[in-house]
Amino acid sequence: MANKAVIIIDMLNDFVTGDLKCERAKHMIPNLKKIIEQARKNNIPIIYSNDAHYPQDYEVVEKWGKHAIKGTKGAEVIAELKPTKRDYIVEKRTYSGFYETGLDSLLRSLYRGEGVKTVILGGLHTNMCVRHTAADAFFRGYKIIIAKDGVEAFTQEDHEQGLKYLEYVYRAKLMAVDKIIKEFAKP
Repeated sequence: MANKAVIIIDMLNDFVTGDLKCERAKHMIPNLKKIIEQARKNNIPIIYSNDAHYPQDYEVVEKWGKHAIKGTKGAEVIAELKPTKRDYIVEKRTYSGFYETGLDSLLRSLYRGEGVKTVILGGLHTNMCVRHTAADAFFRGYKIIIAKDGVEAFTQEDHEQGLKYLEYVYRAKLMAVDKIIKEFAKP
């Protein structure tokens, strides 16, 4: 797990407690909090990949309704996982954290220009934003680890199908948060 970064996807008020909430998200918050705290202790970059939509975004209006509108409370990271000044926030307007954002440039600039080699993904939703972010990470040559107890979807079926897809198609390694944390200490 050389040159790693933790990417927390869409752990926003609208997705956890708002109109588009995922009831199943609550159980994974302590796991994400643990991985974030341990990453900080081990100087591993933490990047928040957050929806920040405009009200006229077609995807918002036509598919999901208004959610995570840029500048609103709903588009803020939940209090339990709040970013610090040393963390990075990359706004996105689609499912992928890479599509038309600065995420790839940021990852390549870290570790004194050596760049991140392994991305560790956690957040919402296993079968949508996590999946599309993993796809774009795979296409760019990153190794992918999914915090299997740190991702979730609206239904158990969607979650399980998402995990299987990530593992099979993108060769993502599925690992429990506690196991990931043990790997943090290794070079």
